[in-house]
Amino acid sequence: MAHSLSAKKRVRQNAKRNARNKARKELLKNETKAFNAAVIKGDVDAASKALNQLVSSLDRIKTKSTLHRNTAARRRSRLTKKLNALKSKVGTQA
Repeated sequence: MAHSLSAKKRVRQNAKRNARNKARKELLKNETKAFNAAVIKGDVDAASKALNQLVSSLDRIKTKSTLHRNTAARRRSRLTKKLNALKSKVGTQA
C-alpha cells in the first residue's frame, strides 16, 4: 500500500494509463480480427478497408506510446503482406 502522496498519485496514474492502454489494445485486436476474417473469406475490398482502418489505428496508437513504433511497423508490414498475397491469389484465379 502506498503511503506518500506522490506514491498514491502514481498508483492512480498507473491505473488510468493501464485502462487506457488496455482499451487501445482491445481496439487493435478487434480490428485485426475483422481484417483476418475478410482475408479468410477472400473479400479483397473488405480486407483493404479493414487494413486501412487498422493501419490508421496502429499509427495513432504508436504515437501515444501504447505500442512501440517498431512493433506497429512490423504488424503493419505483416498485414500488408497478407493483403498482397490475397490480391495476387485472387488475381491469378480470375
